[in-house]
Amino acid sequence: MGGMPVNDMPWWRWRSNVRSALHMLSDSAFQQECWLAGRPGYGDVTDAVYRLVEDTWLDNWSAERYVGTIFRDAQEAGLVDAAVLQVLRIMHQVGADAPVASYMEHPGWPEAVQAAREAHVLLATNDGDDPEEPPRSLDVLAIMLRTV
Repeated sequence: MGGMPVNDMPWWRWRSNVRSALHMLSDSAFQQECWLAGRPGYGDVTDAVYRLVEDTWLDNWSAERYVGTIFRDAQEAGLVDAAVLQVLRIMHQVGADAPVASYMEHPGWPEAVQAAREAHVLLATNDGDDPEEPPRSLDVLAIMLRTV
């Protein structure tokens, strides 16, 4: 998200949170190396889901509602909706306070990771960022949210 034009979207802070969550949810290697290993500074699955839905209420309504404010177009909104639905379905089945391994062992987790990956790649690419860079820590995200 280092190349993201912060004033490009009206609600860029919300977009930054959604992008951070999707990035972490979309990267299986990151999940193994950071979440499963308990590496500090990156939160866990519940933290990522919270960033995904806390301000946006994407757990209650479609991302389509935010086209032009958080999302650039209906394609971004559609991919975000698909990812949110996949991840929330698993969260409701496993439980919000379950250990990270419980999510990763869920039979639907690979599909949720793939849905998050598709959304992450499109949003990152549309913002001029490299979707292959590893996720940034929550401290870096907080610094980025204070800029401008």
